Amino acid sequence: MKIVDINEKNRQIWLEAALKALPNGASLLDAGAGELKNRQYCEHLHYVSQDFCQYEGAEGNAPEEGLQSESWNTTRIDLVSDITAIPAPDASFDAILCSEVLEHVPDPTLALDEFARLLKHGGRVILTAPFSSNVHMAPYHYCSGFSKYWYEHHLAKRGFRIESLTPNGDWYALLRQEVTRLGGLERQRGNWSWPFAYFYALLGMMYFKVRANKRAEDLACFGWQCVAVKE
Repeated sequence: MKIVDINEKNRQIWLEAALKALPNGASLLDAGAGELKNRQYCEHLHYVSQDFCQYEGAEGNAPEEGLQSESWNTTRIDLVSDITAIPAPDASFDAILCSEVLEHVPDPTLALDEFARLLKHGGRVILTAPFSSNVHMAPYHYCSGFSKYWYEHHLAKRGFRIESLTPNGDWYALLRQEVTRLGGLERQRGNWSWPFAYFYALLGMMYFKVRANKRAEDLACFGWQCVAVKE
């Protein structure tokens, strides 16, 4: 059964809109840029990428733990540094993008401190981070649970005004995505009952086709998507 990646699909649609809304010629720092997946939405911007460049894919980092990328190419990164100590002057950027990175930072609030330093007054920070996340990129996976309350508390403390804060999916979308992962995961891990897992997943997918269209982002979601302005 093919995994229904609702999380990734929704997030990329949101990021494209948020990035394309930035004015032409604005300077953007893509913090934790990795393989530059979001650069495609930044052709109208002065784009600068940053990453710590220590994750090497499944072969180089805890290959038996969590979900790993087979390979990981960060050879096109402009600034190689820790995200909490980026080598750029104060007020260098009109906008900062940090998407699906904070869970890989041991102390993510320190990254917010650095973003506040690097942004010009009136600049925007575009953030996504998982509220619910499977372990990935081990051993560089330190936390999840970035709730809307986390953004509201920590951004306000650093002089940011939240412009938009929206959930990516909800508890039902999360459950739907993960049930499609069940059969393949059980088979991969050698559980003799994996055929029953596929059957269970099919029943789950049938349920989601007929259930009423009610949402439950108050319980859980993939993550919150935030745009905030430095005041």
